[in-house]
Amino acid sequence: MGYAELIERLQALPQEKQVEVFDFVEFLSARSGGVGSKPLAHGEWTDAEFSVMALQQALRGIEDDPVAYTRDDLKEHWQ
Repeated sequence: MGYAELIERLQALPQEKQVEVFDFVEFLSARSGGVGSKPLAHGEWTDAEFSVMALQQALRGIEDDPVAYTRDDLKEHWQ
């Protein structure tokens, strides 16, 4: 499929479907880092960086918690 055929098919779609196609193209572009994805401003985080930070914050201090369960508390044992 060439560019001209793609544009022709896009123009044949109803307006709301054209908007969906545009949104999907923006999504693909942002995911692949292509044209249309805006560069991050100084101090902004990527989604991956934010996820790591959020998980670290949620679990902070848990390493100091005492272990409350033993093997005797398990209902099933995997071998």
